[in-house]
Amino acid sequence: MSTILATGISETDILERLREVLRDTFEIEPARVTPSAHLFTDLGLDSIDAVDLAIQVQEMTGMRIKPEDFKNVRTVGDVVGTVRSLLER
Repeated sequence: MSTILATGISETDILERLREVLRDTFEIEPARVTPSAHLFTDLGLDSIDAVDLAIQVQEMTGMRIKPEDFKNVRTVGDVVGTVRSLLER
């Protein structure tokens, strides 16, 4: 997976990239990946999957994620927001 660039990337672009990651890594149908979708209850991820997702986000952004950055992530929208904040650093 290639790293996304900070300049000019929209939240829609981040969401599309996240849909690809969730499809490729966890076999989740992209149509289910909406900003309000809960990672655990709606998409069926568990705590180990959350760690894998954090690693995928690290690879996506090219930036190291601190545990506190991902600690309160519960929805797809939270992941998008986390990616956005990482890119704005």
